[in-house]
Amino acid sequence: MPQPKYRKIAVIGYRSVGKSSLTIQFVEGQFVDSYDPTIENTFNKMVNVNGQDFNLQLVDTAGQDEYSIFPQSHSMDIHGYVLVYSVTSMKSFEVVQVLHDKLLDMVGKIQVPTVLVGNKKDLHMERVIKPEEGKKLADSWGAAFMESSAKENETAVEVFKRIILEMEKADGNAAPEEKKCAVM
Repeated sequence: MPQPKYRKIAVIGYRSVGKSSLTIQFVEGQFVDSYDPTIENTFNKMVNVNGQDFNLQLVDTAGQDEYSIFPQSHSMDIHGYVLVYSVTSMKSFEVVQVLHDKLLDMVGKIQVPTVLVGNKKDLHMERVIKPEEGKKLADSWGAAFMESSAKENETAVEVFKRIILEMEKADGNAAPEEKKCAVM
């Protein structure tokens, strides 16, 4: 059995977009309904993706805005980023774009393993950001895109599995394609 790979992931976004709810749903399998602004929390979880164990350290960051100075700690020893906005907030969508630019400036790279997440997709009546808009932004970054609802465990798990795949791809360990067999 191969050794677990250690990966540190930062969850970043505007305040009250569901960063903590998404993280806690993934780590503990429960939805936290109350809003208590996060200063910064770190969670650990072992997860298996494609037969490889990953020891994840998740940094659930404080909500940022466009004027926040991007903390250096959010760029050091981080293997991948989950950038979160709320599909019910145009402001959070604008801020996530600024945060992505600040992130690239801080790490000094043109691309880092990233998943852009449009959270709160269950709030249909309040939606202001269409899925196509999120996908277009992620494509412009060379990032993966997903919409999620922290209320649904399945999508929270998928978000973190997807960032693992993005980090593996960046390391040159792309997931093996399904073998297709042709009879001639």
